[in-house]
Amino acid sequence: MNQIRKTYIIAEAGVNHNGSIEMAKSLIDVASECGVDAIKFQTFRAEKLVSKDAVKADYQKQTTDADESQFDMIKKLELDDKAHHDLIQYCGAQDIQFLSTPFDLDSLRLLTSCVELPYIKISSGEITNAPFLLEIANTGRPVILSTGMSTLGEIEMALGVLAFGYLGRGGRPNIESFGEAYSSIEGHQLLQHKVSLLHCTTEYPAPFTEVNLKAMDTLWSAFGLSVGFSDHTSGIAVPIAAVARGAVIIEKHFTLDKNLPGPDHKASLEPRELRTMVESIRQIEEALGYSYKVPAPSEIKNKTVARKSLVANQAIKKGEKFTEKNLITKRPGTGLSPLYYWEWLGKFAERDYEQDERIGI
Repeated sequence: MNQIRKTYIIAEAGVNHNGSIEMAKSLIDVASECGVDAIKFQTFRAEKLVSKDAVKADYQKQTTDADESQFDMIKKLELDDKAHHDLIQYCGAQDIQFLSTPFDLDSLRLLTSCVELPYIKISSGEITNAPFLLEIANTGRPVILSTGMSTLGEIEMALGVLAFGYLGRGGRPNIESFGEAYSSIEGHQLLQHKVSLLHCTTEYPAPFTEVNLKAMDTLWSAFGLSVGFSDHTSGIAVPIAAVARGAVIIEKHFTLDKNLPGPDHKASLEPRELRTMVESIRQIEEALGYSYKVPAPSEIKNKTVARKSLVANQAIKKGEKFTEKNLITKRPGTGLSPLYYWEWLGKFAERDYEQDERIGI
């Protein structure tokens, strides 16, 4: 019998620690208690990530000081090297996997040197950052690639860069060599082994009308890779629906309190909601079951109660012909199946039958 597929659930803490190591540990506690598989943070150095004059996204202006620059906002949300080591150890003690999304080369090197990450999570914003994608592939680590804001062509190009790096053949990296790597059999095999895609709508919160869960089917058909969903909608309905549609990974932002200051808190789940989402996903996994259609063990006993048998609609004497008037179907289903109804029409009774007596037994 096939095993029930288990969805890999990532609780996205992101920068909801507000720069506090103690708050980050509290987030780890919550994620572990809620039963997720991994908690994910974000690793970056503000100077390497964003220009001093970069503006904020509209949703960030609404949730933080509108006059503050993006640089100043994220500078306060950095976690230093020691914080990373502390959080990795704390995750181990809480029996939960540590993940983080790197946003620059120094951060990538920190993550790959201090822990054997099960995956490197690549944010949607990096999907066209070919030099960075190549450095990630050069580590040989498996990746989860978010595809928000992307076209199929952009995703294919990103996969080409990753395939080129995974192949490790050397040569000059360029668009042509990326295409050749992506088109090669070995390149495709490496991608299937190492890369998972996340469908995503990069807005906080994402409008339900723009989620387009059916695009997961398109990603799977186009690339033949494992497909999951990174959710930015309000509530838990959409990630649960994504699992029902086949998502093998779910990523969802969470916070200790939606009213905390910071760019992502309001679009995140609170602990009670995260727990409910995890419980609901696990129920959906069980409910999805298997592709074959047979009676479930629990319902077999109900067959005789719910189905019907051929019975006498009125008293029938021996030698009397069975007709549409005196032959009917009624519960219970412990007699002859109604499938034999037409075979009995026109036959002659071999004995007397009382009204409601089952025919042929």
